[in-house]
Amino acid sequence: MLPCHQKKMISRPVNIFLNYHAHVYFDKSTQHQALILCDNAWSILKILVGHIHNKLVGPHPHWSCQLSFTLTQFDELITWLELNRRDLNIFAHGATGDNLADHTTHAAWLGEPSILNLNVFIDSSA
Repeated sequence: MLPCHQKKMISRPVNIFLNYHAHVYFDKSTQHQALILCDNAWSILKILVGHIHNKLVGPHPHWSCQLSFTLTQFDELITWLELNRRDLNIFAHGATGDNLADHTTHAAWLGEPSILNLNVFIDSSA
């Protein structure tokens, strides 16, 4: 076991961009919980809820629901997600238009991180 100071730290999302996405990850056993969380994000906080994907989409290694929000909604939403996500894992990132950076250097986790499929951002013609 690594000493405490050498353990990998999971960085909390930081409010430094104009726009953000949070992807609520779920599977068949947690789908209902995730749908309630996303529905409540809209009904309570007026956060835009995107498609609910019961399949792998883009770089995401789990089924997911995307929440879209702005820097003015950031602090309230992230705190609310931390308090209400229970055992769901959430991938949050800046939405700057640079997909690779958004899903790597502009990203953070609420819960346990997963390995993303970043190959979807590599241009095969390069």
